[in-house]
Parts: sequence; C-alpha cells; structure tokens
Amino acid sequence: MSFWGDLWRGRSADFDSGSAATNSIELTKRNHTVSLNKQGAETGNLRINLSWRMRTSDIGGQKRGSLLRNPLRTFKPEMVQAHTQSMVNVDLDLGVLYELTDGTKGVVQPLGSFFGELNGAPYVKLSGDDRFGSASGETIYVNLDHRDNIKRLLVFVYIYDQTPAFDRTQAIVTLFPSNGPRIEIGLDERHPQARSCAVVMLENQKGDLIVRREVKFVYGFQAELDRLYGWGLQWGRGYKSKVDR
Repeated sequence: MSFWGDLWRGRSADFDSGSAATNSIELTKRNHTVSLNKQGAETGNLRINLSWRMRTSDIGGQKRGSLLRNPLRTFKPEMVQAHTQSMVNVDLDLGVLYELTDGTKGVVQPLGSFFGELNGAPYVKLSGDDRFGSASGETIYVNLDHRDNIKRLLVFVYIYDQTPAFDRTQAIVTLFPSNGPRIEIGLDERHPQARSCAVVMLENQKGDLIVRREVKFVYGFQAELDRLYGWGLQWGRGYKSKVDR
C-alpha cells in the first residue's frame, strides 16, 4: 500500500498516564488555551489519544456531544464514499512534531516507525499504529517529568491514503493529564480536500505548560505542517508496509 504523505528523513515499556479524570475541558475557538500547571498536571505522563468514526450527519447515530462525553468508545475506521465513488478505508494517524530546548527537532509518527522514546529524548512515545480501528485508538505519551527539556510539541493528524476524508469522519483528540480534567479537541470542521490537521500545541512558556487549540487543516502532509509552523525539517515520500487484515 503506497502512502502519499511525507516521511522525515532524520532520526533523532510500560506506561502510566495517571488517574482517570471524571470531567473534561473542551478547547474551542473562543476558549482555546489551558495551563497544565494551574491544574497541577505538569508532571507525570500526559496521554494523548486519537479516536474517530463516521460523521453522524452521514450515517446517523449519536450526536457529537455524546462523542465528547464518551471519548473512550470504540471508534472503528469506517468505509467511506470517496470522490471517485469507490469505497475506501479511512486510516487516520496521530503524530507529534517536537522541538527540545537544546534545539533538537523531529517527529514521532507511525510512518517510518518513528515511535520515539519516553524516558530519553524526545520524551515522546507512540504506543503503536492503529491501522484498522480498536477500542483504544492511537495513543502518544509525553513524559512531563522532563518538561524542562521540551520547548514545544505540535500534535497533528493525517490521513493514510491519497483520498481526502476529513469531511466524512468525525475525529477527536483527547489529552489525559496526570491530574485534573481531560482536554478534548474535536475535528468537527468540514474541509473536504484536507489531508492533514494541526490539532493542538503544547508549549513551555517559562516553565508554564500551555495547551493551545490549533485545528488548522492543510491540503498536504507533514511537510506542509512543518512550513506552517517553521520546524525546518527535511521530508521525503514515505509508505507503510502491507499487513494482513
């Protein structure tokens, strides 16, 4: 299976994400930032989860509010109608562009098997690649015990396929801090031609860890997100190997 995205050319356990929160904060255009320090969540492992399903306007079912209230539901990638009228599987991938305080930059993502490292640089670890949907979705962990080494992290989502499908899927990225409520960012804007989306930025501002909603859709892949945020990495074409379903 070919992949029409971008692959970073460079390379630079067990996880405990803390206690589960019983309430949530939804980041919106109006209320787009939250401080992890103010809720006492600047240490421990920050868990970042991606889940998705078909839009209810297309196939019926529960409304988006129910999705936000139940982010750990099973969201299986659905068969969607592509622009060619053929049916395709939607495979959304979760990734993180990172910049450390020593100037080190790179990416953590399934493509190219850049799974990262939790207890060493970049202190960001992808738990695995959810190709076909599962109860847990895709998850990335960030070791905030090393927050002084982290300058900024950009969480993004891209489509593993040449067919745009953000307008047919309803995705949600949820951050589970070590303390306090979970933080939810819904990708509920319709951008039919978009193939990637910058979802949320985690930035170290003089020791204060600020989570900021981005939700910026782009027509390209990682290289375009890189240019948009000035990461300065070199990219090339990448692919995933075939696996049995």
